[in-house]
Amino acid sequence: MSLFHAVVWTDHQSAQVLQFDSEHVKVHKVKAHSHPTAQHRSGVRTEHEFFGALCDSLEGITEVLVTGSHTAIADLRHYIDKHRPHTAAHVVGYQVVDHPTEKQLVALARKFFLESDRMSGVPTPT
Repeated sequence: MSLFHAVVWTDHQSAQVLQFDSEHVKVHKVKAHSHPTAQHRSGVRTEHEFFGALCDSLEGITEVLVTGSHTAIADLRHYIDKHRPHTAAHVVGYQVVDHPTEKQLVALARKFFLESDRMSGVPTPT
């Protein structure tokens, strides 16, 4: 089973990575770990570790659509652009969405990738 499309829904504490094709969906969840310390800006460390783990979970996926709240997407995009240029090359879009179900996310992503592939002249895999 070749799953080269994925959609990510994220906030600052957790993320869902859904890899899919026309018939299958594989779900992977990533959660942030709290580091209760008195260190200045320890929240940044936690966020970077979370975003790093999320990027690690995207390794090997050809095209990724990132969804979530505006601030979560902006923070993740900044992290990816600054620290993970290899991952940035695979992110083909960012969309602000509320809290969709897994089925709604996959439907949104399938529509997005179908339109994206048509615009770029790429045949849709079957």
